[in-house]
Amino acid sequence: MTRSPSSFREPSADGRVLVAGSLAFDQIMDFPGHFKDHILPEKIHMISISFLVSEFRKQRGGCSGNIAYTLALLGERPRILATAGSDFGDYRDWLAGQGVEVDGIRIYEDEVTASCFITTDMADNQITGFYVGAMKRAGELSLSAAADEAPDARLAVVAPDDPGAMLRHCREAREAGMPVVFDPSFQVIALDGESLAEAARGAKAVIVNDYELAVFREKTGLDLAGLHELAELWVVTYGEEGSRIHPREGEPIEIPAAPAREIVDPTGAGDAYRGGFVAGLLRGADLGVCGRMGSVAAVYAVECYGTQSHAYTREEFWRRYDDAFGARD
Repeated sequence: MTRSPSSFREPSADGRVLVAGSLAFDQIMDFPGHFKDHILPEKIHMISISFLVSEFRKQRGGCSGNIAYTLALLGERPRILATAGSDFGDYRDWLAGQGVEVDGIRIYEDEVTASCFITTDMADNQITGFYVGAMKRAGELSLSAAADEAPDARLAVVAPDDPGAMLRHCREAREAGMPVVFDPSFQVIALDGESLAEAARGAKAVIVNDYELAVFREKTGLDLAGLHELAELWVVTYGEEGSRIHPREGEPIEIPAAPAREIVDPTGAGDAYRGGFVAGLLRGADLGVCGRMGSVAAVYAVECYGTQSHAYTREEFWRRYDDAFGARD
């Protein structure tokens, strides 16, 4: 049921949200040029390119950490289900200090935390390398067990992680009757069509960008009607062009992007969008509000380097929402 116009601005008080996904350190680099200017089509079979970068930062990251951080900023109670390595202590303490529940993070002392190496050019194109580290152990975690430890959990987000772990988490949530928001993101490449369909089956929502949707459809062979047989909602993001929500019934809902004061780094905007969108779902907001909450959360992320470098109070968030979309909701 949709809540009253004022109530969705307050955190939900009746349960946690489980956030299963990767934890990682992001090594973020800026290239002051364009990748396309250094790729010769006639030499595409033997690429060997070195980019001299102008900026470098090591940041806290990983999809579960990023999504949970946004949920915590908005006053929700996210509980992370993830794996990390012996180098994770400071990051764990920092998350706990932001209001994220970290008891579900399993530390492997014989592993290091996953690391992502991201280079962004002046057109916001990105080249990324990822070392899995402790993430390869994520299949040893159980969402069912995490739900037992948090019996008031109302929803699970299954974000990119070890592919086998993602499938297990979706299956266990479905068996427990817990609504799932499935976020395959870059793992649409690693998962085959059968696995993608299995993970999405019965989901409350699937959130992808337009490229990921195209890969998902190609691998599964499904049109939009077929996708809606799997999941209730399909949310497709288009970067600075906003997003589109496809409900099972009714017309698509167009969501504009919130205006950015400046664009510093697009890394993490998608995770922030997901956190804002899920916060709206938890509050019973209508889908248009959920999407616009995602847009505002995302714009904060693009205005800072790193995926968890931005911050705001809930009052600041809603002022930004009203400035972008008006106070009519």
